[in-house]
Amino acid sequence: MRIVRLANFVTPSSGGLRVALDELGAGYAASGHEPVLVVPGERAREAETAGGRVITLPGPLVPGLGGYRVIAARRPLRRLLEELRPDRLEVSDRTTLRWTGAWARARGIPSVMVSHESLSALFRLYGPPARLADALNRATAARYDTVICTTAWAEAEFRRLGAANVTRVPLGVDLTTFAPGRYDAQLRSRLAPGGEALLVHCGRLYPEKRPDRSVLALAELRRAGVPAVLAVAGDGPLRRPLERRAAGLPVVFLGHVTERARLAALLATADVVLAPGPLETFGLAALEALASGTPVVASRDSALPEVLGAAGVAVEDDPAAYARAVELLLSPSDPPRAVIARAQAERYGWPAAVRGFLRAHGLAGTPVRPG
Repeated sequence: MRIVRLANFVTPSSGGLRVALDELGAGYAASGHEPVLVVPGERAREAETAGGRVITLPGPLVPGLGGYRVIAARRPLRRLLEELRPDRLEVSDRTTLRWTGAWARARGIPSVMVSHESLSALFRLYGPPARLADALNRATAARYDTVICTTAWAEAEFRRLGAANVTRVPLGVDLTTFAPGRYDAQLRSRLAPGGEALLVHCGRLYPEKRPDRSVLALAELRRAGVPAVLAVAGDGPLRRPLERRAAGLPVVFLGHVTERARLAALLATADVVLAPGPLETFGLAALEALASGTPVVASRDSALPEVLGAAGVAVEDDPAAYARAVELLLSPSDPPRAVIARAQAERYGWPAAVRGFLRAHGLAGTPVRPG
């Protein structure tokens, strides 16, 4: 089956969404299907990858989003879809590409919308009225045959509206790349030369990720006499303000860590990872930390509490609360926190995620690659 997948707001190094697209594409291909991914870029191009064929259509930059582009012109995309003749359509953009649901339905093509964000939570943060989020969510549920949500938290905004075509399929984690054995003693001595506790914030430096909470939590810890340092892996428009706020604190800004092996080493070397974003619908970076044997402190307002289980702590949106949680996770436990974290991550392999997505497409029963 040819599964054509559409995604906006994605770049070659855009974090969790890009990882999910790549892993699911590779799983579809290994299951005997033909995945085709269509994404925006600076210019038109086409490439064959482990995740299948990737077609890039020219799309403009979205102002203020640090390099994200969208496929804004409908005519070229519609023409491409007609040429591709998909057997299934999978869309990872609930706003600018929602029109493709009607396109697929008119041609009898089963369609899936993947909900990678919560519009209700996003609108609460940025101010549009809740009724607008409800209207958009109703339209999404009406236009697609199936809506995939990755957590119960993400699913709630659709269930509240009575949508009956919603299914829950958690994403996965690369349990080979991200593992406790990736610990790097040299990296440790470079980032925490005095033997301090090493904290890591991993994520885009955007308002909805709340990276300032990680810096402020470090300040609270240092004020309490806890010897800790913070490494920030990520980039974005808040970097300069964060650098100013971190003046005088032991904070290292690493920028966006593009190499997965480097990121795996960083997460396995950390003592605690901070994930303060309140809008996370799944939290792939946090799950990669758990796979690396590192516990996580997360926002209780996000979906992360159900992903973390006993392998982390969820707190209110307060730097002092984050600091207290870090101190708790730095204390000894039995079994060790690294063991608890890894065991939790092992519940989320990519093969299970691929099988779940294929079931949502009505394509269950085909073998999936091991690992």
